[in-house]
Amino acid sequence: MSAELSPGLYIVAGPIGNLSDLSPRAAEILRDADVIAVEDSRVSARLLRHAGSDRPMVPYHDHSDERVRARLVERMAGEAVALLSDAGTPLISDPGYKLVRDARAAGRMVTSLPGPCAAIAAITLSGLPSDRFLFMGFLPSKTKARSDTLDEIRSVRATLVFYESGPRCAAALGDMQAVLGDRPAALCREISKAFEEVLTGSLSELAAACAAREPRGEIVLVVGPPGERPPPEEAEIDAALRDALARLPVSQAAGEVARALGLDRKALYARAMTLRGKA
Repeated sequence: MSAELSPGLYIVAGPIGNLSDLSPRAAEILRDADVIAVEDSRVSARLLRHAGSDRPMVPYHDHSDERVRARLVERMAGEAVALLSDAGTPLISDPGYKLVRDARAAGRMVTSLPGPCAAIAAITLSGLPSDRFLFMGFLPSKTKARSDTLDEIRSVRATLVFYESGPRCAAALGDMQAVLGDRPAALCREISKAFEEVLTGSLSELAAACAAREPRGEIVLVVGPPGERPPPEEAEIDAALRDALARLPVSQAAGEVARALGLDRKALYARAMTLRGKA
């Protein structure tokens, strides 16, 4: 067991491109941990050399079975185990949540060392609203599944964040435009690296740009929230009220429609009374 670290799990955020972004505390953990669980030892070996670490690595990735996870949790009883992804913060579109879940269930100490995250960095670069956002990771590769997933979040009033690969960018952006509407967006690639680039524009403009020149490297797509909904027309209001009145008393029906359409409850109550009188 390390003389410096308490036994348990240390979730270590690594750089997303620039090795200098590794924090001094993260480097210290990587030097002092008894073992480091990594996605790909070939990728992590470079970071460990930079940190001055010679600690042993064990593979832990999406294809690891329960026995691998169980052995790591068992080791945490007396050893310091560091979890390191290929880039950025572990668990964010990377394997690891099951390891954290099982470690907590076994009563192991779990702590996180905050650091780089491509999704958060892209939001700060995009110039899009950052007060509320939804991280979606990678969308499905097939058009139908991708469109279905986008349809599920079409009405979410938040900035949307996706990871994507260069060859799929044009198609993904085209599907976003078709399902979400032509919203403002940003394509951020190679964040913190020598060829960092941020393209901004509408979804249709970015789709055209990617079709003309396929982007390379690690890519984050940031899509702005939907615009303000136009006020509902009288026919839509009446239809919603009639539907609610078929199930609820007048007061509750007015409240339900007020919440759904963002309208004044008192005015809807009066209209509901009129509709009920005509029924």
